[in-house]
Amino acid sequence: MKKTFQTLQDLAACVGQEVAVSDWITITQAQVDQFAEATGDHQWIHVDVERAKAGPFGGPIAHGFLTLSLLPRLYEGAFDVAESRMGVNYGLNRVRFMTPVPVGGRVRGRMKLLSSEPIANDGLQMTWETTIELEGSPKPACVAESVVRRYK
Repeated sequence: MKKTFQTLQDLAACVGQEVAVSDWITITQAQVDQFAEATGDHQWIHVDVERAKAGPFGGPIAHGFLTLSLLPRLYEGAFDVAESRMGVNYGLNRVRFMTPVPVGGRVRGRMKLLSSEPIANDGLQMTWETTIELEGSPKPACVAESVVRRYK
């Protein structure tokens, strides 16, 4: 269920806590193919379904960077700040891809707010640890420490 915070300060008070968990997202072959087109990464383990069936993962897998690129969607689906007009991606401190995501697999994000500091223009810079879980897997698909700026 999506959480709503009234102000950036309400969100900032959650430093050190798990703030939200997103809904599950199913990864489709169409998404993988579109990502390959957008990035030029046409490696067969992603886009050649028949060849990938005989490969090391038993079928096609999502690009690691496709999994990572879901961060904004995961955040948007998990929580909102009513008195915030916009947010921007400021970068990443650390990213690890631990488990391949098979086409047809479902992922979700667990967001823990690691730090928060005020910035110019009524903003807040937040560092998040987001664990992208793969349904049915004991290990996450990805763990990313991302830096996001939100503005009042």
